[in-house]
Amino acid sequence: MTTRDKGTATVNTAAPTASRRSKITPERAQEFYDAVLDQLRRHGYEALTMEGVAAQACCSKSTLYRQWKTKPQLVASALRAGRCVTFFSADTGTLAGDLVAAARHAASQGKRDTALLQALGHAVLQDTELKRALRETLVEPEIASIDTMVERAVARGEIAADHPALPYVAAQLFGVMRSRPVLEGRDADADYLVGFVTKVLIPGLGLTPAGQAA
Repeated sequence: MTTRDKGTATVNTAAPTASRRSKITPERAQEFYDAVLDQLRRHGYEALTMEGVAAQACCSKSTLYRQWKTKPQLVASALRAGRCVTFFSADTGTLAGDLVAAARHAASQGKRDTALLQALGHAVLQDTELKRALRETLVEPEIASIDTMVERAVARGEIAADHPALPYVAAQLFGVMRSRPVLEGRDADADYLVGFVTKVLIPGLGLTPAGQAA
């Protein structure tokens, strides 16, 4: 609605148009993300729907579409919000001790992460944003935590920076945790991961397992 003053200038008297994208509190957004990750782990990416997420989160489907536009965008946001480092950067004073502590921690977290990786396996090959979110959430933080443990060991003089086995530490830890469910139909529990670390990984680095004489 407009009016004109004596100088014929146009004045806009209409109320401001409200933004179509309503505000959602961080707490409410986290409820949506939790519903997304739960649906992913239980049903897989292909079976996940905006309708299913809306039903679990007790909201309308239009609310989700207004905020995230597409299913890949919503899933990517949920992955980033649910970031959790599996191989946390332990600091026991030795690399062997750090790797064992990290393996124990990974066993307590790994099942959830493995389920997400399996659910997203094919989808990340088709969607760049999902692939980027997966790396940011489940890959890069893990590599950074392992690198931190290794860098401390190098600084202590415990292992040479150019040791030929160091570039493969992350690949071995990731591989054994993700592959056991496929190879044996069982999760990589604490006994399995610690056994791998103490019997394969640590000897391969030329180290002595924590608590054992050199």
